[in-house]
Amino acid sequence: MLFSLSEELEMTRSVIREFAESKVAPNAGERDEEETFDRSIFEKMGELGITGIPIGEPYGGAGSDWMTFTVVLEELSRVCASTAAALAAHTVYAAWPIYAFGSEETKASFLKELASGKRLGACALPSAINEKARMDDGITARLNGENWELNGKHSFVIQAEIADCCVVFAQIGKGKRKSGFDVFLVESGTAGFETGNKVRKLGLRSLMTEEIRFKQCMIPKKNRIGQEGQGQEMAMSLIETSHISAAAQAVGIAQGALEAAAAYAKERKQFGTPIGKQQGISFKLADMSAKIEAARLLAYQAAWRKDAGLDCSRESAIARKFTADTAVAVTIEAVQIFGGYGYMREYRMERYLRDAKCLETEIGTGGMETDCIYRMLTE
Repeated sequence: MLFSLSEELEMTRSVIREFAESKVAPNAGERDEEETFDRSIFEKMGELGITGIPIGEPYGGAGSDWMTFTVVLEELSRVCASTAAALAAHTVYAAWPIYAFGSEETKASFLKELASGKRLGACALPSAINEKARMDDGITARLNGENWELNGKHSFVIQAEIADCCVVFAQIGKGKRKSGFDVFLVESGTAGFETGNKVRKLGLRSLMTEEIRFKQCMIPKKNRIGQEGQGQEMAMSLIETSHISAAAQAVGIAQGALEAAAAYAKERKQFGTPIGKQQGISFKLADMSAKIEAARLLAYQAAWRKDAGLDCSRESAIARKFTADTAVAVTIEAVQIFGGYGYMREYRMERYLRDAKCLETEIGTGGMETDCIYRMLTE
């Protein structure tokens, strides 16, 4: 087994790192403070060809693999986790379901523009994989003549207000006759579809999250993605890729925090000596580096297995848990190394810490992957 990336992937890393440092990093703190999303950055990512990495070339994507996607998210998260999370949500939850389950007509109408970055996608995930949904949340769908009629609301939808279209998981049937859920594609501006309250978060603040509401919203029959009752299958298929993308983001956050802390430890002096030469600091940095390397290998292993067509449910769950724990631990240590400066908003350490903590519960409660690992041990 090779434990190094290909020359092509290393070149991709270099290109994305330069892009991240020159285009994404400069105003990352400002976007976080103001809780705003810069659409121009997403458009630049489209021009760079990374808004549809795993999507086939005939549909406007790069036709690449999940390992490339992992490396790209890692490098973006190194400077701005919110930007990486926005790209991950757009790719994994909006574009990928259409690519994997949509009809050719749907792909022709929507996927090419999503994969090329001309459109931005959102997704209203079912509670099966999004336990942030409130108890009174729920979107239902029923046939009404030649259209599907959607009603209900969802309190936690990533990019709802700024997206051009939204992938919606909706319950079909009523009462005891409920028969699972279907998945629909709803364009922004459709009558009966509106966004509501904005969610204020601890971290990933420039990753927009809002409530959506449907009231007698009519969409064409052709806008259903996949077959009737296939929603559960589609939802479960997203868990592995969501774990891999979250793991990649966590590794990037941790790496960014480590690099900043190491640089500060070289510059900051006490009694005429850089603090990095003190064992209390040097040992912290060494431990941080070791944890990140282990986390990165777990994330890469999960992505590699996904690309190889192997089952990666266990590996992706382990990767997500370990990388999220590592990101939180590393960013706490980075704040400590910066001392009082680590708590100041002018420095990025406190943002790294908030983003890392948010990643633990980005999808689910933070214990979903632990439950997954436990079930595999006991089954």
